[in-house]
Amino acid sequence: MGSDTVQTTYSARAADIQRQWHIVDADGVVLGRLATRLAMVLSGKHRPMYTPHLDTGDFVVVINAAKVRLTGRKLQNKRHYWHTGYMSGLKSIPYSQFLAKDPEGVIRWAVRGMLPKTPMGRAMLKKLKVYPGPAHPHGGHAPVPLTIEA
Repeated sequence: MGSDTVQTTYSARAADIQRQWHIVDADGVVLGRLATRLAMVLSGKHRPMYTPHLDTGDFVVVINAAKVRLTGRKLQNKRHYWHTGYMSGLKSIPYSQFLAKDPEGVIRWAVRGMLPKTPMGRAMLKKLKVYPGPAHPHGGHAPVPLTIEA
């Protein structure tokens, strides 16, 4: 109308991506809130340079995965399902057993459901490092604490 400037949409290139490392303490954090925040950081949607066709996300280290919290009666009523690949191979266990047996898997499974079901989504999931206790081997990357609102 009155302006001669042309606005362009910024599109990140692979060379522009600077990945950061974040650390999250899952002690007492609700699983769903944790998973949504982790999915956003892994996909890069927390950055202004987000580009849908590139993986602009960061690495995330989750510690104390065994102490993640489920609200209501989900520990008893919610079930984890998987299929063996054989006929009648649908298996399930309550989340109380799933959390006791594989606390890393509980968080990984929740985040995986919120990421794209594409090769890029699988690459995003590889940047998620989950540990059941407070110890992790990624101290050399100097991870920045990431807060999750309760």
